[in-house]
Amino acid sequence: MTLKFLTAKPIWVLAFAMGLMSGLQAQGLRLGQRGPAIGALPPALEQLETRQADFIVAVVNSEPITNQEVVREMQRVQQMMMQQRQPMPSPAELAKAVLDKLINERAQLQLARDTGLKVDDPSVDQAEQSVARQNQLSVADLRRRVVMDGMEVKSFREQLRAQILLTRLREREVEPRVRVSDLEVDQYLQDQQSQASDPATVQLNLAQVLVAVPEGASAAAVEALQKRAQQVLARAKAGQDFAQLAREASDAPDRANGGQMGMRPGDRYPTLFWEAVKGLKAGEVSSVLRSGAGFHVLKVLDKRSAGLPPMSVTQQRARHILLVPSATLSEAAARDLLFDYRRRIEAGQASFASLARDNSQDGSAPQGGDLGWANPGQFVPEFETVLSSLTPGQISDPLISRFGVHLIQLMERRQNQLEPREQREMVRNLLREKKLDESFVTWAKDVRDRAYVELREPPL
Repeated sequence: MTLKFLTAKPIWVLAFAMGLMSGLQAQGLRLGQRGPAIGALPPALEQLETRQADFIVAVVNSEPITNQEVVREMQRVQQMMMQQRQPMPSPAELAKAVLDKLINERAQLQLARDTGLKVDDPSVDQAEQSVARQNQLSVADLRRRVVMDGMEVKSFREQLRAQILLTRLREREVEPRVRVSDLEVDQYLQDQQSQASDPATVQLNLAQVLVAVPEGASAAAVEALQKRAQQVLARAKAGQDFAQLAREASDAPDRANGGQMGMRPGDRYPTLFWEAVKGLKAGEVSSVLRSGAGFHVLKVLDKRSAGLPPMSVTQQRARHILLVPSATLSEAAARDLLFDYRRRIEAGQASFASLARDNSQDGSAPQGGDLGWANPGQFVPEFETVLSSLTPGQISDPLISRFGVHLIQLMERRQNQLEPREQREMVRNLLREKKLDESFVTWAKDVRDRAYVELREPPL
């Protein structure tokens, strides 16, 4: 099985360090400061909880949803909204939204179980470790904080398991539905390019060398200064480091910063600058410009249209060993085996490339697991997040993804200008992400519609 180069994650990919946890953060599982774990209940719900015992508010197929589940979820949502300083809906609106969410998730979890999906303990362990890293805690400290926040560790881990299961179901059910044609990519690029002449829609980072012209300078002095600017331009076009040129030759205050003026919309630069660079690509240099301050030479460091990916990206080159769990190899056994591989590599007893060639169940095995240079968004989110956290030469802990269990080593990292073909692929990824969002909404509604849902009134 070859590791697929998938697109950027859709909204439903629950993004913690593995790409799994935004849904859990929405439930208040990202821990805040010490003190009360949850915000106060709305008075009506607080009275409801204290006045009467728990009761069933909805049935999804044969499974009940209780009032206490809704109340706990409302507490978590309230906590998140207070932390993010979002406006709070009315208790009735919040209760309805929370109940709808629980019904949708319950229907999806039932579908996952009915179709044979399951989540083993190693995946839950990995999720728990990722939550701990997010909160800069050890797993033991995380568990203590969970208990302090009024939740049992077992319940916390079961919520992690449920969210991973939902993610795997959505990956299986929704992703195969989405395709982006070349025609759609062409149309998107055409639409974006039609806006490229509007400076408000283009982000620019320019660097300059300013050769200042003193007020009242003679014609001969102005001519000499212009020649100096032309010499700077010639050196820049010959490939000399522009930042060094700025430090040596510029009279502008930003010379110490290599002449960089910072990323901003094109309409926040002087009109003279925008007109000079609007037709240039990143890395290109303008002709000599004359302003009231003197002579300028500009270099386009970065140029981005609002709807297009950047032309310069950080690329990563990695290699990996992939083991695919099966009836004879559990996730836990695969993880243990990869831990042993890492120990042998770090002890100098084996090389990463040889172990990949002999053991990896991926199309990259003949190349020693080498995946080549990759742009952002090419790998599945959980793989890419771990890869981005490594330093060159570092080997990760075993990582569980939808493809199996990986051992990853970052080989190199570099800044690179995108070729037109690569930019097209990043546009394809953007369009695919949008389609995934839309497809998920339709799919979730269909799952809900196929479930038997009975809403119940509270007892008197």
